[in-house]
Amino acid sequence: MELHLPVGLTSEKSEQVTPENTAVRYGSGSVSVYATPAMIGLIEAACLAAVEPHLPAGMATVGIHVNVSHIAATPIGMQVRAAAELTGITGKKLTFRVEAFDEKEKIGEGTHQRYIIDIERFLQKTESKLATS
Repeated sequence: MELHLPVGLTSEKSEQVTPENTAVRYGSGSVSVYATPAMIGLIEAACLAAVEPHLPAGMATVGIHVNVSHIAATPIGMQVRAAAELTGITGKKLTFRVEAFDEKEKIGEGTHQRYIIDIERFLQKTESKLATS
């Protein structure tokens, strides 16, 4: 299987901060501001969107490592945008530089790694955990 994933692929995803994606709702804090887990999910979605159109049928990526700082709070009502750039490929491991912004400032930055998988084999291996319990 030959992949055509050039370093430099980019993508962005955005969402509005609502009561459903706050730290209080996620259980990750006691303040109604944009949750770190929500930001990480948006970052992962941006990374996925950068590479998914370039993968062969039956292939996907899964997140394997997140190293992100959440550096500023965002209130309910603001838009948040995550940007991802593919910066490295080592075998099936993909490394991304990621940033997140609200309407006023940068709110997050770091790196994220994803691994290319064969969906059928991945699910078979995962579901085999049930047979051995």
